[in-house]
Amino acid sequence: MRYFAAVAEHGAIRAASRELNVASSAVNRQILWLEDSLGLPLFERVGRRLQLAPAGAILLRHVTHVLRDFEETASEIDALKGLKSGIVRIASVESVATELLTDLSASFGEAYPDIQLKITVTHSDKIARLVMESEVDIGFTFDPPADETLSIGYHQDFEIGAVACSSHPLSSRDSCSFADCVEYPIILPSKGLSLRAALDKMLATHDASVFAEVSTLQMMRKLAQKGLGVCFQTRIGLEASSDEKDLTFIPLDDEALPKNRLAIITHAQRQLKLAPAMFVTHARQHFTHLFPPQPDRES
Repeated sequence: MRYFAAVAEHGAIRAASRELNVASSAVNRQILWLEDSLGLPLFERVGRRLQLAPAGAILLRHVTHVLRDFEETASEIDALKGLKSGIVRIASVESVATELLTDLSASFGEAYPDIQLKITVTHSDKIARLVMESEVDIGFTFDPPADETLSIGYHQDFEIGAVACSSHPLSSRDSCSFADCVEYPIILPSKGLSLRAALDKMLATHDASVFAEVSTLQMMRKLAQKGLGVCFQTRIGLEASSDEKDLTFIPLDDEALPKNRLAIITHAQRQLKLAPAMFVTHARQHFTHLFPPQPDRES
């Protein structure tokens, strides 16, 4: 399986043999044996590369999960020996990765230096899928979908506010409405970011002049800092940005605008391995210290 996965990754037997540090003939024998056992070709030659055949694509999906499970199982066995090693696969939205996950990872690394973190930063709508398909162990996202496959290990609500430069007319106000904001050019998060879904509901009943749609929160703040428009974010990371001190956060007082719910999600039907479980526990303690629990009005 390892030989097959290496050939699939590199598209060539010789390149796979170099990675595996075995002879090309040994890799080729394993591929031929697999194809003979399955009765179907696993690769098709396209030019000088080997491309997965339909049967190969199916096998690769299975092999990827098997190899990962074996790797994690070996890590758990090492942990039982007292090595405290392992791998934690994490997917996170940009704001959490940039502003919260860095400190969280640093403190976890101090406590468990032999545990490796593999972190993917992506949009919120993709994180739930990565967790449900077991591509990652843990997701840090906002407003995850209600799905029986997902388990929420922690959540905290954050109010959405307008962010404007200190010279903007709105910056002197204690709060404002979305209608107040659209009297000026606005900067929207791209579709796929959790904030966009909430703002689209407001845009359905308000006319707005959109200066830009941006896929990163940091660039949204930079544009707002230059006075090019009002953007919308939570307080996460805003007050800690040393190069963005001249930005002002103005809470939005619209009752129709929901809060943004930060959540730690895992697969509800797969028990976490030891290392990911330790990371979730550490993250829950870290966030509880940063954001003391508030009464849940929904319960």
